[in-house]
Order: sequence, then structure tokens, then C-alpha cells
Amino acid sequence: MLMTKRKPATVGEILVEEFMQPRGLTQGTLAKAMGVQRKHVNELCNDRRNVTAATALILARVFGNSPDFWLNVQRRGDLWEAMNSPQELARIERATPLVKAA
Repeated sequence: MLMTKRKPATVGEILVEEFMQPRGLTQGTLAKAMGVQRKHVNELCNDRRNVTAATALILARVFGNSPDFWLNVQRRGDLWEAMNSPQELARIERATPLVKAA
């Protein structure tokens, strides 16, 4: 995976800017369509909740795209955060590669 210095768009940014705003959806309307509480959608929109497999399946059903789309957005953000966090980088660098068997 090619990583850039620029932080990738978050799930919340994509959800709001690419899916909700163009359709004129409110958090309440989306929550009802998803069958979840408005708090769940609010936390997604404000990047306080990660996309799980179940949430990805629900979003895919609601918006007609794939669950992989939502999981990949989450994964890209998670990887970028880990690779740009001094604490996480130190933890990663402590790992010792195993020697391949011949």
C-alpha cells in the first residue's frame, strides 16, 4: 500500500461530504435508514466511532455500494495513524522480523 504524508479522508468526512450532503440527508434520517440510533451516526460523522464489519454492511446496503469501500476507508485511516504516531512507530520498530526458513 502506498502511503502518503497527507492524512487520508476519514470515514466521517466521506460519509458527510460524499454521501449525506449530496442527498440532503440529516443524521436522523440516515440513522432511521440504517436502523441505528442517531448517536451511532453522529459518532461516525464526527470520527468518534470506527466502521466495523457490521456497520460496513449496513452502510453498503443503505448507499448501494460495497462493504469493502467502507472498510478500506477505515483501514487507510488506521494505517496512516499508526505510521504517523511516534508511540506506534516505536512499538512497531521493536518487533523482530523472523528469518525465513530455507
